[in-house]
Amino acid sequence: MPQLRAVLIALAVIAAGTTPAHATATPSITVEHGRSQPVFSYADAVREHVYIESGADSDSDGRADRIRVDVIRPRESGPGLKVPVIINESPYYDNAGRGNEGERKVYDSAGNILKFPLFYDNYFVPRGYAVLNVDMNGTTRSDGCPDGGGRADVLSGKAVVDWLNGRATAYRADGSPAVADWTTGNTAMIGKSYDGTLANAVAATGVEGLKTIVPISAISSWYRYQRSNGVIYNYDYMSWLANYVDTDPDSKCAAARADMDARDGDATGNHNAFWAERDYIAGALADVSRVRASVFAVHTVNDLNVKPDNFSAWWKALAERNVPRKIWVGQYQHVDPFDFEGRRDLWVDTLHQWFDHWLLGVDNGVMRQPRADVQVGADRWITQRDWPAPFTLKVPFHPAADGSLGLAPARKGQKAVFTDIEQSEESMVADVGTAKPGRAAFTTGRLPADLRLSGTPVVDLRVALDRPTSNLTALIVDFGQDTRVDWRRGQGVATLSEESCHGESTPSDDACYKKVATNLATRPLEIVARGWIDVQNRDSLSDPAPLPRGTYGRVRWETLPQDYVFKKGHRLAVVLAGTDSTYSSEAATGATVTVDLARSEVVIPLVLSTLTGGDVPKDATAWRGPGQLTLPTPEHAFS
Repeated sequence: MPQLRAVLIALAVIAAGTTPAHATATPSITVEHGRSQPVFSYADAVREHVYIESGADSDSDGRADRIRVDVIRPRESGPGLKVPVIINESPYYDNAGRGNEGERKVYDSAGNILKFPLFYDNYFVPRGYAVLNVDMNGTTRSDGCPDGGGRADVLSGKAVVDWLNGRATAYRADGSPAVADWTTGNTAMIGKSYDGTLANAVAATGVEGLKTIVPISAISSWYRYQRSNGVIYNYDYMSWLANYVDTDPDSKCAAARADMDARDGDATGNHNAFWAERDYIAGALADVSRVRASVFAVHTVNDLNVKPDNFSAWWKALAERNVPRKIWVGQYQHVDPFDFEGRRDLWVDTLHQWFDHWLLGVDNGVMRQPRADVQVGADRWITQRDWPAPFTLKVPFHPAADGSLGLAPARKGQKAVFTDIEQSEESMVADVGTAKPGRAAFTTGRLPADLRLSGTPVVDLRVALDRPTSNLTALIVDFGQDTRVDWRRGQGVATLSEESCHGESTPSDDACYKKVATNLATRPLEIVARGWIDVQNRDSLSDPAPLPRGTYGRVRWETLPQDYVFKKGHRLAVVLAGTDSTYSSEAATGATVTVDLARSEVVIPLVLSTLTGGDVPKDATAWRGPGQLTLPTPEHAFS
């Protein structure tokens, strides 16, 4: 019987890809209850750095860029004990820092890292993982110039995965070759914002060895990051960002930034080869069809930095190709799930299960959990089998000339007229029910039941202009006094003094981080979804076509996605206007916009279980909304 027991243990270990601690005299990767255990010393871990040749020469100095990689791994790792790898590649290690507390790298006298930002090293190294903090090309201690998500950026991350799998060349500081003989080659990439963007990009190259990615608030298309259907959010932003993340003298990469400005198409807002290189769904360099890695995506529907169409388009493309995937959808602004109030422990544990499954081969049931965790209120999360919510119905809402919004089309001949002027969203939603020359607003009566929006609304208008083009804005608004997540202030969270710890610490690198609380605000309205288009880009993002003056044409576009509950007794509204000065840098055209209401609608995806049947009620008399509020401008954050 003892022999049989030993055989069964050995078979179980082989299935899990791990070795129990008692099998050898030194620690080895140990799995209990579906999770790797902290059997390695964090204090004694190997801390080293190497420089990997990326294959790009982004600073045009005639030499391939060398990418600085800081490594921390169990001391026992080596040819006799190979470990998987978690990569956080970032351009922010010496400027904005990482995480809510803006942590930067701290080095010892030998140039090795004393402090690795974030908790990944503290938590996962004791469990048998190596953690690599990679300086993106042109940033911190790497060669080259930042490339705004382009070729050099993508190749810098890909080269690290290639090196871990024996396909790229690396050197130590003294020039000697560096070989990663301590790894299985099974690799994950994780990170928020630009960091998560790099994970998306590298995965979309199809590089072998990258088993999973965890993109948080990440870009999938840089055009979507800086454009919406021809409307420009910021001029010369790509060169500005490249300069921001590069703390070297401005002159070093001035030529590269000038090249960005010359190629970004800011003069038109059109999609071109510059943006095609920076598209990871259907781009010239990376394409979702090449993704081999599983994807655990996290995004927030009120992220007006990396706007949520970046995750919804990416998620849809992954689903169409049956890529193994999981998602968390929050209601904050640009916030890491580590800082979702009340979910820190759950996040760390879920991430732990995810990495154990995809990098160690542990069958811990993480892929049998509901695919989507969704925040549907300030303190309410639900799980569901996918996102958007299954069993949604695309409900067409029709505007009418009396300012009402219902399920029946307006009568033939009804029109709405407004002028394309520059105005803030605050102005667009103020005094609804009062005629204003710069907008047209339409509201339902009081809702007889809760209505949950889940997915991406579509605006479908028939318009005529007295000028060749106009910028158009569509807002979906919830009118009703309520306490909601105040994502406009502090990204939606407030940092507390109390800490929680996740992993092991040293005097130079502790595993403890301040807790957060959700910022709340009680207001009479919320702008739920928003979307923009330049009418001349209605049919093509790359080949604009002016709308013949006085001729009606169809203008159809998607707003940003959302997941939001309109509560019983509130009113749902649609506001149509011209140039949104809150999020666009463009000048208004001054065009007069005439909307054929009988042939216009806004289609909103609503969860079937919240629909009660029948028409949305209308008020017997005209309703007047609240006056103009002062809404805090969302802060732009990188960490």
